[in-house]
Amino acid sequence: MILYKANIIFTREKDSFDIIENGYVAVDNGRVVGVSTDPGTWDRYDEIIDYGDRLLIPAMNDMHVHAPQYRNQAIAMDLELLPWLNNYTFPEEAKYASVEYAERMYRRFVHDLWRFGTMRTVAFATIHLESTRLLMNLFSEAGMGALVGKVDMDRNAIDALHESVIQAVAKNEALIAEWNDPNGLVRPIITPRFIPSCSPQMLRACGELAWRYRLPVQSHLSENASEIAWVRELEPESKNYGDAYDRYGLFGQTPTIMAHCVYTAGDELELMSHRNVMVAHCPTSNLNLSSGMAPIRTFLDKGVKVGLGSDISGGHDLSILRMMVYAIQVSKMYYSRDKSKRFLSLSEAFWLATKSAGSFFGRVGSFEPGYEFDALVIDDSDLNHDNYSLTNRLERFIYLGDDRHIVARYCRGREIPEPRVLD
Repeated sequence: MILYKANIIFTREKDSFDIIENGYVAVDNGRVVGVSTDPGTWDRYDEIIDYGDRLLIPAMNDMHVHAPQYRNQAIAMDLELLPWLNNYTFPEEAKYASVEYAERMYRRFVHDLWRFGTMRTVAFATIHLESTRLLMNLFSEAGMGALVGKVDMDRNAIDALHESVIQAVAKNEALIAEWNDPNGLVRPIITPRFIPSCSPQMLRACGELAWRYRLPVQSHLSENASEIAWVRELEPESKNYGDAYDRYGLFGQTPTIMAHCVYTAGDELELMSHRNVMVAHCPTSNLNLSSGMAPIRTFLDKGVKVGLGSDISGGHDLSILRMMVYAIQVSKMYYSRDKSKRFLSLSEAFWLATKSAGSFFGRVGSFEPGYEFDALVIDDSDLNHDNYSLTNRLERFIYLGDDRHIVARYCRGREIPEPRVLD
């Protein structure tokens, strides 16, 4: 057992921080045993790793990111969703037919996740088997957790990104045979891109794969008004966008995360709550693509789980730490037009990024007993923290800090070294 000494901050509940000044986190076999101010709490331990006056917080979780769009970060930010997909995103994703190109980009992508302290990721790849396999291997090589989806799509995209249902199933099953260890740090996730790009046959096949192999599902939901209208034309028998997924077994029949949900309300929200579907809130993407502002307070009040996503490259920023800031700011704009929806507090935004998001991976995102030890060590000494409380120091780091303040990163109790990139 190892004890980690520092100023410890985490959130058991969304409304307040748990703070242990000059405290200890005991970790055994990659899992938290407990926290205390007294190392004598535990009879036996192997060593104490003393981080002094630094902050020790749970690591970040990115619940929605498109790995092959990494190169397109901060490009075409003046377009709405559908023209952005057709003119920029799909042509970039087609390049991942080349494993050499994929390796150059994916290594940089994994490195930058590490840099920003993101130790768990829910990622879209592309339709390409070998490039998706490569991404999974790179996460595994780095020691970072990930759910990686080979994207499935057979309509309404460029020809290079179309595949048959038979091809999609075969590729998924190849990855499942290699990676579907329930305790694995890197696992597959069934990934129909979104309903406009998937025929009913493709959606049905995805639902059957998820159920047969008990795999999680990810996709997009109610992101953009034009997209919702399109889904209504494509799935006229469905009551709403969420119901369209539900009809194919892709809405909570296995653990499911849906990105955006900007316009989710009414029956769709009730179904989401009933099915225990998680929302991946991507504030920068929603603003950049003129999609709107997701009603996060409504989701929380309904008991819907919410995590934060960078949504590279609709979003322009890979840092989940900064995504907390954007989430708070968007909630304040929502509050400005509806005073009944109070804006997010700092502890709530932190909880979304850590414990709430981490629940999709199991017991991740907290320093409670039994949780996997995913952690960041923060040296905020250059942020003039004299006479600031620990809560103020954390807030200043979230708003003013950057990756240079993260001096150690842990995933499942293992310190994660800097991943290798290609020249």
